[in-house]
Amino acid sequence: MTGSSVSAGDSLHATSIVIGQTGILFLGPSGSGKSSTAFACLCEAMALGWNAALVADDRTILTVHAGRCIASCPDPIRGLIELRGTGIIPFRQIDRAVMHCAVALTEPSAASRIPADSETFSCDGASMPLMRLWHDGAAHPLSRLRAVCPELFFRG
Repeated sequence: MTGSSVSAGDSLHATSIVIGQTGILFLGPSGSGKSSTAFACLCEAMALGWNAALVADDRTILTVHAGRCIASCPDPIRGLIELRGTGIIPFRQIDRAVMHCAVALTEPSAASRIPADSETFSCDGASMPLMRLWHDGAAHPLSRLRAVCPELFFRG
């Protein structure tokens, strides 16, 4: 099992959203496509008639409560998402949410074709699955995440 971790209370270079009841944390360096991939997931979810909201774009504050990783947004950027080449736009936002999975965005040349099994992301012991997506401009990133980990999106 491999993965990465951060300390609670840290402001992380990440974008966080909620789809239905599932919190998703997008990780990657500047310019890796966190905002555009999160925005595509939000739009895909809304087209399906699902609840979809931004928690934070670019900077996400992570805390741990009752063994769960909670994402929130610094005040100056609350409710805003940057769409590179388009600008900064307002988007439906919620103040905080439990994160259920992390998504690392990688370039095709920097990742193997088949990611390692059972990777995790941890914030002070609160662990969640870590999935990898190539940032290759492929359509429907939410569908790709649902295919890899359907149990995160169809909880009873």
